[in-house]
Amino acid sequence: MSVTIDWLAFAEVFVAALLAALLVVGFYAIGLRLLVRAGRVPVVVPAAFTDAITVISPKEAKRAAKAAEKAARKSPLTEGQKRLAFAGAVASFGMSGVAVLAGLVLIVIGL
Repeated sequence: MSVTIDWLAFAEVFVAALLAALLVVGFYAIGLRLLVRAGRVPVVVPAAFTDAITVISPKEAKRAAKAAEKAARKSPLTEGQKRLAFAGAVASFGMSGVAVLAGLVLIVIGL
């Protein structure tokens, strides 16, 4: 019994997976960067977990939210530039989602 590997198909799948990962992560990173430039720093309140996971204290969460507000106030952009950066962030997050959905469609349909 011998096993043969279709190296061309392997290379195609490898390149497609690499490009998809780069697109999703790249668009998401650009979206986060534009969101911060727009003065809308995302602050995530930690969830209550069991003792298996250590989370930050409420005091640390309040300090992080205060630092985010301060950073948003210090933005050198005009209001128009902030709106444009926010629109770019939304578009970038949308492109990231489209890349994920396109991958799922390719998996389901099997093109």
